[in-house]
Amino acid sequence: MSGSARGGVVIRLRAAVSDRWRVLAATPDAGASTAEMALLTPLLIMLLLLVVLCGRLASAQIDTDAAASSGARSGSLARSQAAAVAGAERTARASLAAQGVTCQSTEVSVSTGGLRPGGAVTVTVSCRVRLSDLVLLKVPGSRVVQSSATSPIDQWIGGAP
Repeated sequence: MSGSARGGVVIRLRAAVSDRWRVLAATPDAGASTAEMALLTPLLIMLLLLVVLCGRLASAQIDTDAAASSGARSGSLARSQAAAVAGAERTARASLAAQGVTCQSTEVSVSTGGLRPGGAVTVTVSCRVRLSDLVLLKVPGSRVVQSSATSPIDQWIGGAP
């Protein structure tokens, strides 16, 4: 390459670099979106974890509602008070297990009101949901989700056989 050809390349290279610097100077916030994303990413992760927390609590509430309803219905169909209490508790716990709810502890209380025709069976289900695994949110260990359901006893139900 001759000296004049090399000089032309250098001149074109300097012109290209100069043009690039002019473009960068005209847009002073070039690269600002990268910095903004670096700052916003932790907040977006926290927001995502908050959505997971709300979803976990809502899912547990829906599942305890279903378990209480199933238990109350099972208890209202029983013929004796002992069978009503045992059936309602067994059905509520089985409903929670079938839904895959992982409660740290589960409490089921059954009120039959004497299991008289025209009465009602009420089942209350409490489930302690673990939240401590969402460490970035610094949520305390767990939260109790509770639900009650009442099912009427048929007015024309016969006595125990």
